[in-house]
Amino acid sequence: MNKTKVFCNILGMLSIGFAQSQTDSTKVEKLNEVVVTDSKFQLKRENSGKVITKITSKDLEKLQGQSIAEIIGRTVGVEINGVRSNAGQNLSYIIRGGRNRQVLILIDGIQVTDPSQIANDYDLRLLNADQVESIEILKGASSTLYGSGAATAVINIKLKEASKKAFNLSLRSSVGTNQSADENNYAIEDFRNSISVNGSTGKYNYLASFGQQFTDGLSAIKGGTESDAFNSYNGNLKLGYTFSKALKINTYASFDRYKADFDDGFSMMDADNRSLSKQYRIGLSPEFKYNNGSITVNAAYNDVEREIESGFPSIFNSQSVIVDAFNRYNYNDKFYTVLGVNFQDNQMESFSIPFGEAEFSQSINPDNAHFTITDPYANIVYVSDFGLNVNAGIRLNNHSDYGSYLVYNINPSYKKELEFGYLKGLVSYSTAFITPSLYQLFEPNYGNTDLKPEENQTFEIGGELYIEDKATLSLVYFNRNEEQFIDFIDTGGFVFQYQNISESFTASGLEFVANISAIKKLNLNANVTYTTLDEDLSLRIPEVKVNIRLDYEVSNLTLVSLSYQYNDDRDDVVFNNATFENDAVTLESYGLLDFYISHKIVNNRMTLFANVTNIFNEDYQELFGFTTKGRGVSLGLNLNL
Repeated sequence: MNKTKVFCNILGMLSIGFAQSQTDSTKVEKLNEVVVTDSKFQLKRENSGKVITKITSKDLEKLQGQSIAEIIGRTVGVEINGVRSNAGQNLSYIIRGGRNRQVLILIDGIQVTDPSQIANDYDLRLLNADQVESIEILKGASSTLYGSGAATAVINIKLKEASKKAFNLSLRSSVGTNQSADENNYAIEDFRNSISVNGSTGKYNYLASFGQQFTDGLSAIKGGTESDAFNSYNGNLKLGYTFSKALKINTYASFDRYKADFDDGFSMMDADNRSLSKQYRIGLSPEFKYNNGSITVNAAYNDVEREIESGFPSIFNSQSVIVDAFNRYNYNDKFYTVLGVNFQDNQMESFSIPFGEAEFSQSINPDNAHFTITDPYANIVYVSDFGLNVNAGIRLNNHSDYGSYLVYNINPSYKKELEFGYLKGLVSYSTAFITPSLYQLFEPNYGNTDLKPEENQTFEIGGELYIEDKATLSLVYFNRNEEQFIDFIDTGGFVFQYQNISESFTASGLEFVANISAIKKLNLNANVTYTTLDEDLSLRIPEVKVNIRLDYEVSNLTLVSLSYQYNDDRDDVVFNNATFENDAVTLESYGLLDFYISHKIVNNRMTLFANVTNIFNEDYQELFGFTTKGRGVSLGLNLNL
């Protein structure tokens, strides 16, 4: 059957079957819910011109035992490739046809990147899910508020805050299996633990947390005989002080590190390879409030050290300084303005062992591999009394090497109040840019200092129907045009280089979301994504992807959940050692059914939970030639004192 018809049939069944009964596979979006990422203001969701996915703390409680990448990958329009494979598998963030370099990740509102990565991206394997309070996912070009890299989505991750009590202790621990579909020994191979101590006393607040994960049992390559372990540690310290009602300051320091074993993906053989990554972050965030406004400064220093132990060993170090200072002002709840300046300083260096030598030598010099960005920006939101809302912004990117680039955004929406809720229509047009990474510019074998930034233009049109206390339904069409795309080109004689492509590429599609709670204690969350792309952008991207989750509160103490994910056929390529060319392959579609249950005991202070993933033990491929997880079982507890 034609896949467009499949999508339409699914869309029709979901709309007709449940329209009488918010937006995502996460949680009902209440009328008074606020969102922040699309404006930097706390605005009611109904007044936002975007359909934002918000994963709340209550949602995360229902997703215990999953990584942040797994949780985000179940939201509409998002595919995170690698989460169903070996725990140490590299992750690809695929949103609206864009890749890692077009997805910007924020932690507590400030950009996090690794300037030594090929895509300049942040590695979600470094983040412990137990430290996260909530997540907002804003799709579409958002460079006006967030700068380079915010071309297809912004993922804003908010970490947990200190409790209002003087002392609060939280413990979480889980154990589980980790095996492929052709194994049935169900050995305990996955261990996850975290602890948090936090509280507030007088003008002070504090939070200290530590997390650990050890996962073994799976070989990275399919058919491998040796398992490849993943081991991570995370620490986070937050200290806050309130000087007065007008002035407060928060400081933080964190470290994240992991060791990931991996195999030889080129020859598809077992190998004693290992990737090690360490990240250190420190920052401060003072906020001064005045009548109708506030001034905020988010400043952070980030240091990343990576080492690859393999037949081609290498070491990467990078440092970045990011300062985002902005003034928010509210004119009588009608006009909301943001005026700010964002500064970034990025540099990296790398070391490798030249052929025939035994010692490391510097391959990328940080004196060369360095740039700064200074961006003034402005954004305005207008909320009328008659339903019209407008969100518009402009940003002037000033790059130390590329000069100035102007990006802008216009996003009108109209909300019609109904007796049972509201109907909202929205349109947006936004531009974005993606600065080449330092690796793409200065890597001695493949780098190209003549690279130009990629440019994106995104158009969206859609609607949202809110039925009070019953449902939220939304449908959005997007069309994204990509110019000056940076690709890895064979220039002849197996000599490769990063180059800009002269032709433009297009990605378009539909995103449908239904969140329905017409029956007491029963909640249905469903989303369907249909994506069509030019062939050069389609690698490992499903044309149709479906997520469905059904939550049922058996009692005030017990919750059960059943979730299903369907991924359509995907195109992949594999290097042929005989012909020395890439062969096109098709990864067949698959569907995964998962079960979750939690129960509260000891005066609601302790929660016991269990997961059964891939219930039918489906054998499928996420990446050609690499192992994927079969049926898995995990048990855990969460204790709050």
